[in-house]
Amino acid sequence: MTTLGTAPVAAPAPVPARTVTRVWRTLRSSRAAVVGLSVVAAHVLIALLAPLLTSYDPIANSSDEALLGPSGAHWAGTDQYGRDVLARVLYGGRYALGVSVTATLLTVALGTVIGCAAALRGGWFDDVLGRVLDAVLSVPAVLSLLVVVTALGTGPSVIVLAIAVVFVPQVVRVVRGAALAVVPQDYVTAARARGEGTWAIARREILPNITDIVCVEFAMRASWVVLLISSLSFLGFGADPPTPDWGLMVAENRTAITVVPMASLAPIIALATLVIGLNLAADGLSKAWGVDRIREGS
Repeated sequence: MTTLGTAPVAAPAPVPARTVTRVWRTLRSSRAAVVGLSVVAAHVLIALLAPLLTSYDPIANSSDEALLGPSGAHWAGTDQYGRDVLARVLYGGRYALGVSVTATLLTVALGTVIGCAAALRGGWFDDVLGRVLDAVLSVPAVLSLLVVVTALGTGPSVIVLAIAVVFVPQVVRVVRGAALAVVPQDYVTAARARGEGTWAIARREILPNITDIVCVEFAMRASWVVLLISSLSFLGFGADPPTPDWGLMVAENRTAITVVPMASLAPIIALATLVIGLNLAADGLSKAWGVDRIREGS
């Protein structure tokens, strides 16, 4: 017990730290998480080493080499503009991972801050926020994305903003539900009695106790973000040609799929393996950490 003025206040309970050792033990206990994270790590490594893995420029046109099948010179063939398909797939991972990770980090960060604030403040703030979230969530995700990119144009920064508009409300609900289970604890009550502010309590008492839920949420949202970004590019609202992007590659080559099927299949395979890896990682981590994604509102 510690004393604050004349009133005894319970000392804050020790907060479990997510140390590297514990994370490693968690990963070893979940084969799905290991496989999923390995697949994602392979994608990251390939994207970083893309200039070393191919000598072709992913945006250089060559009309003399258009619509070629797989060969020793072009392992996955060429597209209708004579660009090497494999080079575009390898460099497309850079765009997909770069934009997706940035958008997911921003989304989860904003959602975590707002969710913790709603759980700690409660009252009218929580009520008003809940109504705003209901209004945003009532609009289909793809429609919201199209409205934002139509109003603001295309480009990575606009796509990141559009993703945040769509997914922040969902993250807020998940984090708020997890934080509400921590708020009644004695160490949070003690922090309030000491006069600590909302953000100090959220940073020191709430966040360390919901880190596992935030990590699972990040992995899960990342897989959805990758799919949505590719969908936008496929519909013509994402990456601008000739940017090497998987969704854009499928859109550009779908009319020639019977002539050069690898021009469409290669980006589809790359996208599918990345999404599967992220989903396996999210499922494995949620089971290893005992996070009930359904109960948390995801």
